Amino acid sequence: MSKEFNKRKLWRDLQQALLIALLAAAVGLAVNSQLLWRVLSGRTLNAVPATVDGPAETTLPLPVELAEVRELQGSTTLFIDARSRTAFAEGHLPAARSLPRGEEVAGVGALQAEVPLSTPLIVYCSGYDCNDSFVLAEGLIAAGYRQVRIFEGGFPEWRDAGLPVEGAQP
Repeated sequence: MSKEFNKRKLWRDLQQALLIALLAAAVGLAVNSQLLWRVLSGRTLNAVPATVDGPAETTLPLPVELAEVRELQGSTTLFIDARSRTAFAEGHLPAARSLPRGEEVAGVGALQAEVPLSTPLIVYCSGYDCNDSFVLAEGLIAAGYRQVRIFEGGFPEWRDAGLPVEGAQP
C-alpha cells in the first residue's frame, strides 16, 4: 500500500507542477502580449544598430571606450566637447571642437556649414555623470549626422589616463 501511495503522490505532484508551469506561461504571455504581437507581426523593436554606419533611422548615439577614442585621435573623426566654454578653455582633447550644451541650436547649424554629415563624430563631456554629451549627440543625429558616438568617460577619463590635453591646465 505504501508503494501505491507513493505513485499517487508522485502523480499529484507532477500534475501540480504542470499546472504551475502552465499558469506561469499564461501570465508571461499576458504580460508580454504587446511585445509578442510586435515581434510576430514583423515590426521592429527600436533596437540600437550594431554598427556606427547604421541606417538613417538611427536615433541613439552609440558609446565608445577610451581605447577606441585613442585610436581615432588624428583620424577623420571630429571630437566635440559638450562642456561649457570655460571648461573647454581649461583643457580638452587634442583638436576637439567646443559645442556647449545649451548653444547647440546655433552651433549645430555652424557645424553643418563646415563639417559634412558623413563625418564621424565623438561627443564627450564631464564623465559618466554628465548627460550633456548624450543630449547633444541626439541633436546631431537629428540634424543629419549618422556616425555619432559618445565617449561616456569624457574628459576626466582621458585626462586621468595621462593622455595629452590641449588648453590651459591647472
